[in-house]
Amino acid sequence: MRVREDLALVTTVDAFTPVVDDPFDYGRIAAINSLSDIYAMGARPLSALSVAGFPDTRLPLDVLAEVLRGLVAGAASVGVPVLGGHTVKNSEPLFGLAVTGVIHPDRILRKGAGQAGDVLVLTKPLGIGVLTTAIKNERLDAEGLRRVTELMLTANARAAEIMVEQGARAATDITGFGLLGHLLEMVTGAGVGAELRFDAVPVLDEAFELARQGLFPGGARTNLRAYSERLEFDPLLEEWQRLLLTDPQTSGGLLITFAPEQAEDALAALQTAGVPA
Repeated sequence: MRVREDLALVTTVDAFTPVVDDPFDYGRIAAINSLSDIYAMGARPLSALSVAGFPDTRLPLDVLAEVLRGLVAGAASVGVPVLGGHTVKNSEPLFGLAVTGVIHPDRILRKGAGQAGDVLVLTKPLGIGVLTTAIKNERLDAEGLRRVTELMLTANARAAEIMVEQGARAATDITGFGLLGHLLEMVTGAGVGAELRFDAVPVLDEAFELARQGLFPGGARTNLRAYSERLEFDPLLEEWQRLLLTDPQTSGGLLITFAPEQAEDALAALQTAGVPA
């Protein structure tokens, strides 16, 4: 919403059920995930309100307190205060943030602003859905749990700053629709197509073997079915490889388009800043 010629407000809301067992980490991840939509627009988040659903007859209230403490801590880690919020009874835990940010109206990055010939850059590896499913099935070791938790707790703040500095044309964040679903949104808006090389797509090491074993969240298969008529796969790609490309991500990375002449400098800047692009 434009409030001045040089200032617009952007608002977004997101909430999801637990992806890790630790209540505090769940709250932190929920906060970082909710902030991602603001970063994907190239905007700066200002403040947030908590959105919470909690089964108070099934879980003790100290769990609620820990999740809320994590929400506040996650937002504070990138300088965003949680000013208040609302909690309701729910059959299962459901937490997130409603976030308000600011941006110059002429500098908003949109999903569909890419152009033919642009280079696609992804700032986090895929496989988060595979690993969070492994957590629920008790098939992920301590190191794998540490790595995927650390990845979900990595905010897209620095990546967003750099993509704006480097002149990105379009951007979105990779969440529940998986890489291919969110890429389809981008190319549909731009009126173009896209081509991916599977071996160029970054994937968490721990996710490969679990994916080969077919350990995916239900959403990966739902996504693949939903998009199948709009995709053309190399016949050599196995089903597990296709499912990795539709694996729902929690607090995933940014998918960004750059003009070809800007791509190498943008990649170098991201990598120098420690962003695994």
